[in-house]
Amino acid sequence: MNTNYDDNNHLTLVGKVTSEKRFSHEIYGEKFYIFDLSVPRLSGNADMIPVTISERLLTTQDLTIGSKVEVDGQFRSYNSYDNEKNKLILTVFAKDVKFLENQEEEVEPSKDMISNEVILDGFICKKPIYRKTPFGREISDILLAVNRAYNKSDYIPCIAWGRNARFCENMLVGTEVRIVGRVQSREYEKKYEDGTAEKRIAYEVSVANLEIANKEDNEQTESTVEENQEAI
Repeated sequence: MNTNYDDNNHLTLVGKVTSEKRFSHEIYGEKFYIFDLSVPRLSGNADMIPVTISERLLTTQDLTIGSKVEVDGQFRSYNSYDNEKNKLILTVFAKDVKFLENQEEEVEPSKDMISNEVILDGFICKKPIYRKTPFGREISDILLAVNRAYNKSDYIPCIAWGRNARFCENMLVGTEVRIVGRVQSREYEKKYEDGTAEKRIAYEVSVANLEIANKEDNEQTESTVEENQEAI
């Protein structure tokens, strides 16, 4: 396993700020805030991604709604305990932010103006769940444990499609894999026993490229399969 934790978990997002920053927490006198970033897809839709940022990255310029920024950082998780229930919270942790000059948007987004890439090197920590959509599309749900400094780990939900989904179906728990994909947001309804429902947003990595990191250790054949999922 790579002990360079920046290599284990690295992402780049380019998008527009869609909310005011709000206070998250404070550690050793350093304050952290959360803001929402709208990252466009080639399909014309957009992913709404929460970003956690230190006040120390905002010494020269503050975040304003409509600002175009480039964020370099990591996709992280932490546990939130609400009403004695454990909930996995996902956020982008910004390590650097660049303010970009606002330009007139093109009618159709191009690959050059879209940036949403995450690279993860981690371990399968739960047996992948293979399924098919009502339209026959193949999907595998993957939970990836990515090591972080100070003996911590991030647990990142990922979705593989098509041939990647079939390849993951029989993957063993503990297999080390390297994933390249994009962070996506997805709305869903949480239904309760009393018949009520609540709209929620899930965050996950849509897998574009997946390969076994250590073939000899995992005793599996390396497979690299790429599929374009931008239009999903």
